[in-house]
Amino acid sequence: PWWFLKSKTKPNGKKPQAEEKKHYLDPEYTKVRVVDFDLKELVVLPREIDLNEWLASNTTTFFNLINLQYSTVSEFCTGDTCQAMTAYNTIFPWQDEKGKKTKCTAPQYVDFVMSLVQKLVTDEEIFPTKYGKEFPNSFESLVKKICRYLFHVLAHIYWAHFKETVALDLHGHLNTLYAHFIVFVREFNLVESKETCIMDDLAEVLCTPLPSAQNHVTER
Repeated sequence: PWWFLKSKTKPNGKKPQAEEKKHYLDPEYTKVRVVDFDLKELVVLPREIDLNEWLASNTTTFFNLINLQYSTVSEFCTGDTCQAMTAYNTIFPWQDEKGKKTKCTAPQYVDFVMSLVQKLVTDEEIFPTKYGKEFPNSFESLVKKICRYLFHVLAHIYWAHFKETVALDLHGHLNTLYAHFIVFVREFNLVESKETCIMDDLAEVLCTPLPSAQNHVTER
């Protein structure tokens, strides 16, 4: 079927894994969303808001929501079950501030990500909250770095822990969070397409509004 597309990423020199079915692309799951409207309306920069303020506010929100989403499956993400930070045919090595790459387990990687992002978003010099305080020149590049890491966490949840997410009945939240995040990073060019292409098939499905007959949005 059309939704089951192979990744177009180039092999990274390692023996390719046998093609596994991407269960998260099953229409039974992709039709479950918490909301169903054009998410682009949520991410477009409001006329009266400063761009950096908007990026800071959204990035902090996504960090908190993705951290929360991961916490729901963290007990299943262990050094034994997830010996590397993987998503589809890609392994993400951790890269420290000096650029040195280190192999680590998925829970270690996520811990590195969340600790680093927490440190950045609470640093008044980088994410200023006081009126009149300037954003640093490096702000946009730091936001791009944060969003790239948060994408890795979302991709890993889908690839390694989607079954547990469905069992917890949280796939609607995950789908809505992922679609919102992707629309946001695309709007402001925050993550390169060569990075996100491993999940393009899912983004294509989730960023398309549902036909009204298929609308499975939970009424609150």
